[in-house]
Amino acid sequence: MTSRLPPLNPLRAFEATARLASVSAAARELRVTHGAVSHQLRALEESLDTTLFERGGRRLKLTAAGALLLPAVTQAFNGIAAATAQMKRPATTGNLSITCVPALLSFWILPRVSSFTDQYPDVTLTLAASNDAGHLHSTDVDVCILYGAGNWPDAWTRLWSNLQLFPVASPSLLNSRPLRSMRDLEDHVLLHGDGDGREWSTWLAAAENEAFPRRRQHFMGDARFSTEAALQGQGVALGDTITAAKLIAEGELIVPFDLSVPANDAFYVACRHEMRAAPIVRVFIDWLFASLHEDRLPEPSSLARTILRGRSAR
Repeated sequence: MTSRLPPLNPLRAFEATARLASVSAAARELRVTHGAVSHQLRALEESLDTTLFERGGRRLKLTAAGALLLPAVTQAFNGIAAATAQMKRPATTGNLSITCVPALLSFWILPRVSSFTDQYPDVTLTLAASNDAGHLHSTDVDVCILYGAGNWPDAWTRLWSNLQLFPVASPSLLNSRPLRSMRDLEDHVLLHGDGDGREWSTWLAAAENEAFPRRRQHFMGDARFSTEAALQGQGVALGDTITAAKLIAEGELIVPFDLSVPANDAFYVACRHEMRAAPIVRVFIDWLFASLHEDRLPEPSSLARTILRGRSAR
């Protein structure tokens, strides 16, 4: 069977020339001279004992024989490229167990998880909402995405993203109860995504309004719940540049003040040292970082509807 196949290099020259309709363009793509491509084309036509191109005019045109050959050659080269890529790709089949900060899992990971499964259809994900660093030493968990200081012992850890924090509220809430100044904030419920109110205290201090009377506030222990409550018009939460960015871009949340502060902690990817070398773990972590780079939205502060007037309003 192989003895009846034309030589490979002339076929490559033919495919590139037919696709680009130019010997010069094919030579540039293949990084050879114009004469080398012309020689390969003549050699292929001689081996097949037929003419493949009509050599009149400025652009090359395929003859009937050339048009018959091209789809088969294209399919063959595409198949070779696909098989080569598959051979180079690490073995990525099986189950991968991941724990993730609840807010990040709900608002960032889940909307994008199909892009991972499209690339690695043989990987089955088990996703659990948790910010418990204790999972790092559980054999039932392969990768943890945590919000914290990043100083967990006996684990491989890499910073994934720092965060900026800023107030967010639903359009319906602000339509019924405007939030144009710091004084207006006194009429709203503060929604805490942490357990001690430290994040709101940091933001209020940056706004020079530490003495703000917090008449009504709810502590929810997790940014997912405070963000959900804000979406439902229950009060004003602190959003961040990762989990709230898409909600702001789509108009589901509004940034009423043009002031953000660095979060006390950051998002980290972590796992046991022995798991870092596993191909299935490597591809997930690589996807996680690549997706962050590709999908980064404009800074939410640029979408602010009103400007902070805290100092002038008091």
